[in-house]
Order: sequence, then C-alpha cells, then structure tokens
Amino acid sequence: MSSRPRTSFVCQSCGNRTPKWVGRCGACDEWGTVVEETAATATADPKADARAAFGALVATAPKRLLDIDGTEVPRRGTGIGELDRVLGGGLVPGSLMLVGGDPGIGKSTLMLQASERLAASGLRVLYVTGEESPHQTRMRFDRIGARAADLWLVAETSLQRIEAHVEALKPQVLVADSVQTLYTEDLSSAPGSVGQLREVTARLLALAKGRAIATFLVGHVTKDGAIAGPRVLEHMVDTVLYLEGQRGHAFRILRAVKNRFGSTNEIGTFEMRAEGLDEVKNPSALFLAERVTGAAGSVVAASYEGTRPVLVEVQALVAPTPLGTPRRTAIGADTARLALLLAVLEKKAGLFFSGCDVFVNVAGGLKLDEPAVDLALVMALASSLRDRAPDSSTVVFGEVGLAGEVRGVVGADARVAEAHQLGFTRAVVPARNLDRLERRPGIELVGASTVAEALDLMGLG
Repeated sequence: MSSRPRTSFVCQSCGNRTPKWVGRCGACDEWGTVVEETAATATADPKADARAAFGALVATAPKRLLDIDGTEVPRRGTGIGELDRVLGGGLVPGSLMLVGGDPGIGKSTLMLQASERLAASGLRVLYVTGEESPHQTRMRFDRIGARAADLWLVAETSLQRIEAHVEALKPQVLVADSVQTLYTEDLSSAPGSVGQLREVTARLLALAKGRAIATFLVGHVTKDGAIAGPRVLEHMVDTVLYLEGQRGHAFRILRAVKNRFGSTNEIGTFEMRAEGLDEVKNPSALFLAERVTGAAGSVVAASYEGTRPVLVEVQALVAPTPLGTPRRTAIGADTARLALLLAVLEKKAGLFFSGCDVFVNVAGGLKLDEPAVDLALVMALASSLRDRAPDSSTVVFGEVGLAGEVRGVVGADARVAEAHQLGFTRAVVPARNLDRLERRPGIELVGASTVAEALDLMGLG
C-alpha cells in the first residue's frame, strides 16, 4: 500500500514553509504567495537520491590543507572583454553563474554572444532554451552573426533530459535560459516554484562542480528587481551578475553583486544595437556624450567602479512647490544619501530646500553608490537652487561628512587622469588628496576641506 505523498505549503516569494495554507506569508508579509508543494519521493537507496544522482562530487577523505593542490585554475576568456572584466578575468571551470535583469534588458542577447564567442575559441557549448523553439533561437543567433561549429542548441525544460544531453555531448560550457522554466521530475510542483528552483539549482551545481562545466543560469527578476525565487539561489551559485539599464536608453551596465572568483566592484558597459550588445571601451565619453554645457544643476562627477574611473553627469532640479511635503526623488543615487546632503547644505552652507521639490538624476542610467560622488551632488543641488551654471570644464569628487567636511577618497589620481584625458581643465578635489596627486599640465587641481569652501571654488557660494 503506497503512502500518501508528503506535502507542505511554501511561499513563492521567500521560500518560507508552513504546515498549513495561509493567505499572507508570516516571513515576508506577501499576500497570495503560499502554495502547496509535494516533497521529493524518497528512494530505497540513498545513493540514488535526486540530490546526488548525476554529476555529484565524488566523496573524498579529509586532506591536510598543505596536501591539496592550490595551483590556480587557468581561466578561459569569453571573447567579450567587458564580461571578462566583471567575471574577474574570464570563466573558471566548474563555476555556476546566475545572470539576472529586467525583461528585455538583454540577458539572453549577452548569453547568445558569449556562447558564440566561447564556441569559436574552441570550447564545446550547449545552449539550453526553455522559452523558445530551436528555430526562434537560431534566428536570434543569426542576428548576432553566430557561425561557430561547436555550438549546440536544445529546447528543453526537463532537468533529467538536460543531464542526458550533457552526458552525451560533454560540453565545457552550459547555458540555461532560463532557470525558472526548468523542472525536475522528482517534484510534482510547477516549474518556477520555490521547490523546483532550489532542486534544479542544486542539481546543476553538482553537475557543474562534478564535471568542471562553466554554467550560466539566466534568471527572471521580480517587480522589485531581485532575482525571482528564494534568496538561497544567490547563496548557492558562485557568481551573481545583474544587467542594468533604463528604458529608452541604449546603455547597459553589467554589475557583479557576488563573485567568489573576482571583485564585486567591477562593471561592464555595453550599448544595445540591432546586431546585439556592443562593448563600450570608454564609458566616460559615452555617459558625457549628450551633456548640455552651461546648464544650472549639471555637474560632472568622477566616480570609481572597481578598477575603472568613470566620469558621469549628475543632474539636479530644485523647484518651488505648493505642497506641504516637498518631494525628494533620486534616480541612480541613494535617496537616503540625498536627504543627508540636503541637511548638510541647510545646516552648514545656509541653503534652504524646505519649500522645494528636489529631483536628482545620474545621466546614462548608471547607479552610483560610492561616497565620492557626494561633493558633485552637493554642487548640483546648490547650482540648481541658485539657478547658476557651474564651470562646464570642471570635474568634482569627494565625500561629504555630517560636519560639512570634505573627506579624502581612494583612487584620486586615476580620477584626475581620466578627467584630463577627456579634456577637463580643472578638478575640485578633497584637500586631503591634493598633496598626493600627480601634477599634469593642462588641468588645474584645487582642494576643498569644507562644503562651503567647495561652493566658493565652484562660484556657487
């Protein structure tokens, strides 16, 4: 007599389990996300369990650390320099990478291009599509000009059949687009559910590690911008990449939010074109290409992303409002940081924004989260409030403290060098960094120790 399948109720938003159905999840407070799921069927032989069935790591005895081979595994370049930069130098065999982004942002296009370049370099690549037919995917490959001979394509959603294809082809690179469409036959829940996502990712992780296959998983995102499914997915994989951009902008930013084999501060810059994503070698020139000189509220900031200095235009608009509660809106910058800088300007510089709406935008769709852009934000806000245009040939960077002081930042010399290369003739920098900066002909370096002093240097005091 067969026993009744064991079921539980799982939140599809956060993965929390409950013994009975509830309308609102007690962990994340989301409504209507709890569904019933059937647990995996237990087998008589533990070795045949689904979690260790295929491609699992071979059990080994403990070894002394000094006895383990610590030679660095050579990386394989993807043929896309910006992607290699974000990955830390290329693909690591056996790594599992999760790529997320808004619908239509270019995730599949990036994976198509990377697959074609990897196959052209001599690697065998298996591209698994769960959302399109082989004919539709071939049309997309034709659009980017794919001609590699060892690039294999299959339209499949069953994990068991994908594993069989991997066993037969023995690829060195595997791409699954997308992981939300895959399912394992060991679970009765629908593809994309928390149970399926967790089980599929665990099996693909074992497959990647056991067979030394560099594996890309393309993941859908929620309305909040996070990768759909339980947060455990991001902990299971080696690397999490987000492709960012704004609707209507051709620029795309690839950012690593987790990377076990490289830095999480690097970014890759692309431009979306009809034939695919095109690498941008000089993102500073791209972000400043449409800048309007002589406009109030526009200041060029020298940011730093990983090992790359990037110049971006910071825009501010301060306008009187009849509303009792003025609006504070920031696109590409932290809203909490904006509120802090407004308070510093009111307290330390005598500039009052209490009766004004304040809007801040970072042109080009880039998201700035480092404190070195504080001084540029302050200058843009003061410029818009006074309706006075700052010098368009001046670049600004520096962290602003609560006491109104301008603090030093890292990478100051690289920031100045990037500004000098793009033709800027003046840089307002923290006074702490001034003595250690290399003097370059054609660009004047001036230091500021306080916000009030920086405003005077910019002609906004």
